[in-house]
Amino acid sequence: MATTFVLVRHGETAWNRAGRIQGHTDSALTDAGVEQAQAIGRQLAKDRFDHLLASDLGRAHHTASLIAPHVNQTITPHVGLRERGFGIAEGKTYAEIDRDHPEMFSRIREIDPDYAAPGGESRRQFHTRVVATLDSLALQYADRTLLLVTHGGVLAAIYRWLNDLPVASPHQIEIPNAAYNRISCTGSLWRVEVWAGAAHLTERTDNDLT
Repeated sequence: MATTFVLVRHGETAWNRAGRIQGHTDSALTDAGVEQAQAIGRQLAKDRFDHLLASDLGRAHHTASLIAPHVNQTITPHVGLRERGFGIAEGKTYAEIDRDHPEMFSRIREIDPDYAAPGGESRRQFHTRVVATLDSLALQYADRTLLLVTHGGVLAAIYRWLNDLPVASPHQIEIPNAAYNRISCTGSLWRVEVWAGAAHLTERTDNDLT
């Protein structure tokens, strides 16, 4: 029997649109983000879930609250599903970081896996946290189907892990807001079943045009 995870990135936020680093700092969902959350909720209503877990950050919890009625589940917050912490870089654009903290900007661009912005997490620390969270959930909820509402950075870390990519790989990973991602764990074997499924978002957009 496999433990199945359906993973959803939160809907678009104001800082997503503005290109600002969010980390542990929150930004509200845009109107488009609310629509995305409702669209993935309708898509997920076709599946059956045993539990709904969400990052305790506001944008993920808001997204989960819009999904919850569609899947008939209450939300369990989980700190392990939080986005990577970026410390003093949170709320800034990369241009602002380059201007205000050029030494930090260069370290970020070089993808140093052990560099952490002051007050934040390094990529390696973050990767370790995310993998430990998934392993723990697979044991705690063995042979069940979980819906996890989380963040783009978390999904990128999971993708790198399951595809044997280096922690600091510059590989571009497709992670749309409110897309459908499905992975499973059977014993110690993990596999990706669906990644970046977004037909439900396209269908919603097409409907809005008619």
